[in-house]
Amino acid sequence: MNWSQELAAGFREQKQLLKYLGHDEASGSLGAQQQFSTRVPKGFADKMKRNDFNCPLLKQVLPSSAELKLIDGYVIDPLQESQFNMMPGLLHKYHGRVLITIAGSCAINCRYCFRRHFPYQDNRINLKQWQAIVDYIKNDSSINEVIFSGGDPLMVQTKRLAEYIEPLESIKHLDTLRFHSRMPIVLPERIDAEFLELMARLTLKKVMVVHCNHSEELCPKTAQALADLKKKGFVLLNQSVLLKGVNDHSKILAELSHKLFGQGVMPYYLHLLDKVKGTAHFDMTVADAKQIYKKLQIILPGYLVPKLTREIPSEKHKTLIN
Repeated sequence: MNWSQELAAGFREQKQLLKYLGHDEASGSLGAQQQFSTRVPKGFADKMKRNDFNCPLLKQVLPSSAELKLIDGYVIDPLQESQFNMMPGLLHKYHGRVLITIAGSCAINCRYCFRRHFPYQDNRINLKQWQAIVDYIKNDSSINEVIFSGGDPLMVQTKRLAEYIEPLESIKHLDTLRFHSRMPIVLPERIDAEFLELMARLTLKKVMVVHCNHSEELCPKTAQALADLKKKGFVLLNQSVLLKGVNDHSKILAELSHKLFGQGVMPYYLHLLDKVKGTAHFDMTVADAKQIYKKLQIILPGYLVPKLTREIPSEKHKTLIN
């Protein structure tokens, strides 16, 4: 099967996923699923422990009744991205780079997603809007990096990606194209020959920031996909989110860093949870995060310690947690 077929063969209902893993099919939350749909590639489900609700991979994707609780401080747009949404599909918050939401969906729906309420319907890009984005970048010589995000940018077919990339390569002040994608981890089949051929032709510097929260997400297939990306000149980085009940222990995070490094990826960021409506059950106090991080610094060499950070809406940079 190609990657699109693999994607289509995944789980779109929590009942299907739970049955596949040997659980009671009524153990999830239909209400939470209605608010934010279930989506899990079969290959990712195959990495989960059967008959174990404490599986850190299952916890990331299974709808929970805790998502339905209304808790002060947890809002629809915690990063206030709407104020940086300069035109459909384009966010310009940080100096020197713009982020383009070229896709409105992902291969996997992570329950803690900070864009689970993002207005993708208002940010769909047609050819006319894409030209407006290209013109925006051309007219601002301070922009030297474009970030393809979403959703997940690798949900876009390779031929369409090529159409997006081609006009960017002619902009003289651009030097880097960065992808933020979970697909090399959750659907490594996406890194196929067609995509790799396109990347081999790309003249811009290439960065792939993958998203992996637990070492059990990594496997021989992810190792191959990541190795293929590296052969095409990608700098490979990883960002994780610190999640209660998933990776909230220094030994778990240390094992993740070692395994990422073994697959050619450098740990980059360890994010505190963005306070999105429906995600409070994953959150931790800053004090607890600092305690875990201090232990992590003790047991890892410095080059394997990701930066502990959080996003503050009013700041034009990530805020490091010391």
